[in-house]
Amino acid sequence: MLQLSGAGKRFGPRLLFENADWLITPTEKTALVGANGAGKSTLMKVLGGMESLDYGTMQRMKGMSFGYLPQDGLTLTGRTVFEECLTVFDELRAMEREFETLAHALSDLDPASAEYAAAANRYSHVEGRLRHHDVYALDAQVGGVLTGLGFVKEDWTRRTEEFSGGWQMRIALAKLLLEKPDLLLLDEPTNHLDLETRNWLENYLSTWPNGYILISHDRYFLDVTVNKIIEIWNKGLHFYHGNYDKYLQQKAERRAQLESAYRNQREHIDHLEAFISRFRYQATKAKQVQSRIKELDKIERIEIPLEEPAPHFSFPQPPPSGRTVVEVAGLSMQYGEKRVLENVSFTIERGDRIALVGVNGAGKSTLIRLLSGQEMPTTGTLKLGHNVVAEYFAQDQYKVLDPAARMLDDMGRAAPKVAEKDLRSLLGCFLFSGDDVFKSLGVLSGGERNRYALARILVSPANFLLLDEPTNHLDLRAKDVLLEAIAKFTGTVIFVSHDRYFIDGLGQKVFEVERNQEDPSRGSQVHVHPGNYEDYLWRKEGGAQALAAATTAAKPVVEAVAIAPPEPVAAEKARRVNPIKLRQMQERLAAVEAEIPRIEGWVAEAEQALGVYVNTEETQRLSEVLAVLREQQASLNEEWEKLATELEAQMEGHEATN
Repeated sequence: MLQLSGAGKRFGPRLLFENADWLITPTEKTALVGANGAGKSTLMKVLGGMESLDYGTMQRMKGMSFGYLPQDGLTLTGRTVFEECLTVFDELRAMEREFETLAHALSDLDPASAEYAAAANRYSHVEGRLRHHDVYALDAQVGGVLTGLGFVKEDWTRRTEEFSGGWQMRIALAKLLLEKPDLLLLDEPTNHLDLETRNWLENYLSTWPNGYILISHDRYFLDVTVNKIIEIWNKGLHFYHGNYDKYLQQKAERRAQLESAYRNQREHIDHLEAFISRFRYQATKAKQVQSRIKELDKIERIEIPLEEPAPHFSFPQPPPSGRTVVEVAGLSMQYGEKRVLENVSFTIERGDRIALVGVNGAGKSTLIRLLSGQEMPTTGTLKLGHNVVAEYFAQDQYKVLDPAARMLDDMGRAAPKVAEKDLRSLLGCFLFSGDDVFKSLGVLSGGERNRYALARILVSPANFLLLDEPTNHLDLRAKDVLLEAIAKFTGTVIFVSHDRYFIDGLGQKVFEVERNQEDPSRGSQVHVHPGNYEDYLWRKEGGAQALAAATTAAKPVVEAVAIAPPEPVAAEKARRVNPIKLRQMQERLAAVEAEIPRIEGWVAEAEQALGVYVNTEETQRLSEVLAVLREQQASLNEEWEKLATELEAQMEGHEATN
């Protein structure tokens, strides 16, 4: 469909990549990865025809269509959201009008005329195109995509200019998905999406009929959407098959193989050089020396490109707080007539790692501001525990920074006990290197200042961190630094993030801020879910109910297990053997041996079910079921031992009698 041959591109004096060969197939599902500034977005623009190559060639299939979504910067005006999305079907709508015109013409023309034949041929062609594109379901297609991307029906009739930049990018993404180009080029498509819409996009792309190429710093998103990774590294394109996890494994394996080959080659070169050095001036060895010199010249030296070391940062741990960090009871919050939160109650304990989730606009940021003391609730109580010191990171945290301060100086004042080299190392992790650390904060962009503000929190953290979208504007490396730092943090953390990998790696509880579906005018409520985000999704998708139903269905079977009383065991070895009793004991022993594995299986199932919290009532019921099963298991084991002992004694008596 599209092919690069010997491709190369420069950005000013700097070479991004060269000698790149890439055949893009019609079903391409690929991610571009690489360090910031490696040239990912530039290569994406080259593929879409927005930029040209400096070296090599690019060939594309005739008539091939592209759809390109930049990181930001798109603004749509002049139409409602629904009308804007329908513009992608302008050609089909024109064809629909032509179809109606042809239908009228055919009713007026003479069937025997040449005009009728031409109109009939065109009518058949247009009808086939309209049927292929399912023109009568266009409104339903638009509605489905808009709903998936988080637009409620009331938004469909709003003007596009009423929406913020992030929502403008969602409208642009909706148009591309409806257009279905041959090759979809998405540069950071998840930047402006919440978790729910991100999950929807993952599912939507899983059935995408054509090819797409992604750039994303969301590791989970890459894992579930692509089957090939192309890394721009060391001025070349390096291909890996599989998702992002497979890419990391393969990259490590390739590195190990390269290092092994380098060591082997180095040993061979050292051996040749030692021979040449030893016998260079001996006439009898001149021929062998010349042979080895030629061999040495022909060797293509293996080079190990410098790999940036994985960054690690350890920061001072905060003083411990009391066991209870926050107690919230009957909390409500409203702005004028708008109710945001209503009757919210929960407790946060020391060491909790809480992911705050919910659709955009549900009230996550409002709740985190209330917990940080930035705002006061309308009603209800919010009480911080003993020795709790909160630190709040807002989405626009850069606004509270001193624009005149130099970055490294400001960081040093925030953490006077941390060495400068460690401060510079941390700033490097957050993409500030070299002379960047001497810049004034006022010259940084909003995203850069937010990155800096997050790094600043890490060097001198309080014991209760409240982080609102800390992963925004971070690349994969910086996210790993942040994840590792917070994982080692001994305090308490509550955070909002739309990065699935980050949430799964950090969250131990999920607080869901959920709108009132029955009455949207009422405020959202908060539901507490133990476990990580995967556990939360499992419950939301009905896993808990299915398990409860299965356990309930199995309960009558469990309770119906009949435990026959063991046969009386003789105090001493029987002298005379009753053959009927012997047969009964053998049959009962076989039954018990068959029953024990079944009971053990039920015990294991009950223990597994008990390990997943649903509610207090369900936990109590499962505990009762498990107690009954364990009692039956112990009884059966005891009976088996007695039967086996007695049967052995009876068999010995039977042999003695015979």
